[in-house]
Amino acid sequence: MFSKLRNLGQASSRMLVSAGIRSEQQLRDMGAVPAYIAVMAAGCKPSLNLLWAIEGALTDRDWKEISRDERTSLLLRLEDYQRDNF
Repeated sequence: MFSKLRNLGQASSRMLVSAGIRSEQQLRDMGAVPAYIAVMAAGCKPSLNLLWAIEGALTDRDWKEISRDERTSLLLRLEDYQRDNF
């Protein structure tokens, strides 16, 4: 399912599946922020490391390589998404 993607181990994969995200293509189509929101909406309590991990998986980088600027951008997108959709 997500075994080919970096950063997404069993726990992360379980959270994504519980959010209804069942394929790499579905994850790519959604993007990191909407996928993270879906995981939270499914009742999981992910840390922000999951957001970094998803972004890293989608860009084929280790989650620790996500720069401070990229993390800030993701957090701003997360805030915007939550404001506009909830």
